[in-house]
This record gives sequence, C-alpha cells and structure tokens, in this order.
Amino acid sequence: MNKNLILSFLLILPFLLFSQEKSKDKTKKSLLRTEEQIAKDKAKIAPYTSYKLYTLQRDTTYVDTSLTIKSDYKYNYLRKDIFGLLPFANEGQTYSTLDYSLTKINQYPEFGFSGKHFNYLDVNDIKYFSVATPLTELYFKTVMEQGQSVDAFVTVNTSEQFNFSIAYKGLRSLGKYINQLSSTGNFRFTSSYFTKNKRYIANFHYTGQDFLNGENGGITTIQDFEGEDQTFRNRARLQVYLTDAKSLFKGKRYFLDHHFRINSTKGANNLYINHQFNYETKLYDFNQVTLTTTLPNDITIQRFGPSYVPSNIIDRTKYNRMYNKVGVTYENTTLGQFQFFIEDFNFTYKYDKVLVLDTGVIPNLLSERINAIGGQYDYQKNNWKATFLYNKAISKQTFSTIDATLYYKLNDKNNFTFQYQNLSKIPNNNYVLHQSSYVNYNWNNSFKNEKINSLKVDANTQWFIASAQFTSLNDHLYFSNDDTTGLLQLVSPKQYSKNINYVVVKVSKEIKYRKWSLDNTFLYQNVTQEVKILNLPQFVTRNSLYYTDKIFKKAMFIQTGVTFNYFTKHYINDYNPLLAEAFVQNNNEVGNFPMMDIFINARIRQARIFLKAEHFNSGFTGNDFYTAPNYPYRDFMIRFGLVWNFFQ
Repeated sequence: MNKNLILSFLLILPFLLFSQEKSKDKTKKSLLRTEEQIAKDKAKIAPYTSYKLYTLQRDTTYVDTSLTIKSDYKYNYLRKDIFGLLPFANEGQTYSTLDYSLTKINQYPEFGFSGKHFNYLDVNDIKYFSVATPLTELYFKTVMEQGQSVDAFVTVNTSEQFNFSIAYKGLRSLGKYINQLSSTGNFRFTSSYFTKNKRYIANFHYTGQDFLNGENGGITTIQDFEGEDQTFRNRARLQVYLTDAKSLFKGKRYFLDHHFRINSTKGANNLYINHQFNYETKLYDFNQVTLTTTLPNDITIQRFGPSYVPSNIIDRTKYNRMYNKVGVTYENTTLGQFQFFIEDFNFTYKYDKVLVLDTGVIPNLLSERINAIGGQYDYQKNNWKATFLYNKAISKQTFSTIDATLYYKLNDKNNFTFQYQNLSKIPNNNYVLHQSSYVNYNWNNSFKNEKINSLKVDANTQWFIASAQFTSLNDHLYFSNDDTTGLLQLVSPKQYSKNINYVVVKVSKEIKYRKWSLDNTFLYQNVTQEVKILNLPQFVTRNSLYYTDKIFKKAMFIQTGVTFNYFTKHYINDYNPLLAEAFVQNNNEVGNFPMMDIFINARIRQARIFLKAEHFNSGFTGNDFYTAPNYPYRDFMIRFGLVWNFFQ
C-alpha cells in the first residue's frame, strides 16, 4: 500500500513541478507588464459619467452609488424622499399628505381614486438610461410581517444608440393589524433609440402595475390602543371595522415620445416634428363580503351606510384613455425653440349597468373627446433658461394652462428657479360619477372647473436649500362625510365656491463638524379659508444627527445616527377605502407626537446596507400616534436591507 502511494507521488511530482514553473513564469510576466498595458486596462473601466439616467424632459443625472443622508431618506417603498407624507401602518398602503405642495395637478380629467396612486408610476416617473456596460440594481427591505419588499432592474445598451431596461418592484406584507395585507407589483420596460446623427430620437415604455390591499377601515376602539393593557400590544387583537374587505387597483400603459428633424444636418436653424402617444387602462375593485360591524356594547352598524345587497359587494370601475400630441418645433441657436402643438385626449370611464334609483338615473358611462391647441417657448443663454407654455381646450370640455418658468444659475453652487402657473382643471371622473351597492355612494354630478393660481420660488445655494410657494384655489373639489353620528362614513364629493389661499415655506440646511452632521428640514404652512376644507399642519420638521467614518482599513464607510420627525396637531384627513380617497373631517386632531428612528448604514464598494430601528420611542412616549383617525401609525420595529449596483 505504501509502495503504491510513493509510486503515485513520484508519477504526479513532475506535473506539479511543471505547473509550479508555469505559474512562476506567469507571475513574472504579470509583473513585467508595461505601463502602456496597465493604462489600457484602466481605460476599459468606464467612468461614472457613462451611466446616465434621464427623464422625459431630458433632465440628466448619473447613477449614484454613494451613501449620504439623502440615501437613507430614499430607502423606502416609494424609493424617494417622503418628507411631507405620512405612511399608514403597513407597507404598500396609502399615505396621509402633510405637505399640500406635493399634490400633482393635471388639467385633464383623471381617473380619481387618488389614495392608490402614491406608488403608481406615472409618465414623468419613468427614467430612461444610457450605459457604457450592463447595469443592474437590486433593492431589498424587510417588511412588517410575513413578506419582503424587492425592486430589481437591469439596463443594457446594445449599441451607443439603443438602450433597453427591464424592472420589477414587488411587495408582500401581512401587516400587524387584522385584514391589512399588501401585495403589489410594478413592472416596467423602457427603450430609447436615436440615429447616429440624432435626426430621430425615440423613448418608449410599458408599465403593468397592480395593488391588492386588505382594507380594515381602522380600529373601532381607540381606548384599547391608547390604554396600558399589554394584551393589545399584539395589534391583531384590536377590533377593526372591516374584517374581509379588500381593494384591487390595476393599470397598464403604452407610451411613446419621439421627434424627427426635417433638415438632415443640424445647424443654426432646425425644424422638428414631434409626437407623443399614451394609451392607458385602469381598474378599481372594492370587494366586501361581510357588511356589518359589531362595536362595543353590541352596537351593529354598516360602516358605509345602507346597501342594496345583504353581502358580497363588488364595486368595479373601469377606465381607459388615449392621448396624442402632435407638434412642430422651430429651433434657432440665438432665439431659442418655438413649438406649436395640438392635443387629442379621448377617455372612457364606465360601470357595467345603468342604475334607476328613486333619486334619479345614474348612468354607467362618462366618455369624452377633448382637443386642445398650444405653444411652448424655450430659451437658454449663458446662465439663464426660460420656458413658457400655454394651451387651451377647444372642445366642449374646456381647460387652460399658463406655465412660465425662469431658471438662473449664478455659479456651480447657487441657482434659482421662479415659476408661475395658472390652471383651469377639469374635475376628476370619480367626483362626477360613481356607482356602488351602497345607497349613499351613487351620484352623477356637474361641477365647475377648479382654478389654481400658483407662484413658486426655489433657491438651491451653498448655504441652504429653500422654497416658497403661494397658491390660490377657487372652486376647490373635495370629499367630506355627511354622517353626524361619528359612527358611519357617508362620504360624497363637494365643491367649495369661495377662495382658499395657501402659503408654504420649506428650508433645508445641513451643518457639518468633522465627522458629525446635523441635517435639518423645516416646513411652515398657512391656509386662509372661511370653512375648514384644506386642513394641514402648520409646522413639519425632520432633523437627523449622524456620524460618518471609514473603518476596516477604509474598506467600509459607515453612517449612524438618529432622525427626528414631527408635525403639529391638525384635523388630518380621514381615509375612505371604498372610494380610495382622503376626505375632510373636523372632529379629530392628529399630530404633536415625535417619531424617532435610529439607523446604522454602511457602504462596501457599490453595496449600501441599511439597518433601522423605526419609531423606537413609541414604547415610552404614549400610544397617541395616528396616520388618520382610527388608523394608528407604525409601532417600533427593526428593519434592514440593501441596495446593490452591479457594473458589468
């Protein structure tokens, strides 16, 4: 046996020696690489400026793999800074709006059901890419209970001229309360193309999005939540209004934006033909099997009032629209760009049947074709940039838009933006028409256009970032509750004929001392109105004190600290899951409670790791924290995850 081992070793030894000699030769050769070869290898590594992402308006940024306090603010379900928004208890639900200036306004009639649109990716939310090599990004974060939140995308340039990307964001979270499941998905595909001489440029995207939510209507006994009974620290023991109701919101969109230059070579004078196409479908379902709720003292109610059926309600609203915009642009290198366009907007908003009620006939359809004409002027010279837009509907349904923006760049660290808007907006469809198996949720209204005047100033300086906005609202549309008992939600749309004046000032400033930083954001709002319609907190603040350093021989960059969030008490809007809309209420004030998070973040190469103890002070500052009346804010919990970029 030993002889065989020795013989085998002698036979293998020459091969081992030979391979060692070869590896030594390779090592010598690798050490003798010329400086020219090293330079060539380095040249193969693309700089970060070769990885671009841009919006439809051609605002270009670069893929950012750094770790800053802004990275921490954006590490959430919406993947953006949510200052001014207050999330509901479970991930993937709706939000309460604390900063009204975040409200998006479109002069065309929209689908409505706005509570489901916070995570809905609109046209202007889609990013297009241009990358030197394939790029992948992975996002992962733990959730409240039984599930996970992920977001992944990959983008590739098959050539310098053509790029495509595929992305999917998915979430599943059971939540801490009864009937609070969230299961959502956002699929998007983008592609962009231009000819070598950039005579033709096109951007296309497709999105398919769906959001399934358990709708519990909030807790019925707030004294159990606010009390000291440890039994109810298990939030699943708190009674809710709706035990088996759920909502489903779905949307699909095909979008194309492209233009063609008439003259073959770009010169001092150029003429373009522009076209934008958008076809979109949406659907909202509200399903409720059990209609009654038993309150303390054996009081039985139907939260949304009387119904035409005893159980198993299925309210379904369908919507589709097609939008085309065709224009001609004249470009002069001295005078700027002059664009003239026509718009065609065709929509259908429908239900399955016509309702003949004692109060009248409720139709099953809204269908309209709206045509508009307009123009846009863009000018840029030295550090000045200006845009003026005007369009007006020429059909039966009318609207108008004036939007003037002036941008001035003082230097690389200081720039200013001035904007004026005058909008006449057509009411959203669910204000005008709604059908339901609930008696009080059927209407066919005729409202005036909403009128919005707004003046805004932004200052992005080396000392601070600030913005101020004054907005005047006329014929403002809103939802409110017609019930006076405090037990039911009999919500319907209304129009406020008088004026509402809204002022907001927002200031951000980061103070740094050595490895310590204090990042501050303050928001002040003031509303002038005869009736409490637009209810907002007067002050909102976010303050982060954190420490940064490099450890493990500078291989890891860490960021750790605490974030303090706070807003003053006010009559916050309540939420109606049947309509998926916030509605005005003036009975319950919410606010004046601190929300404190402790975070430890780290960066290793292109990977950013996040660990956060959310609302860690909830156990000792009292159970009086709510996102909306009867909807508690989130309890203390520890969550973690990462964002990882791969450059191939």
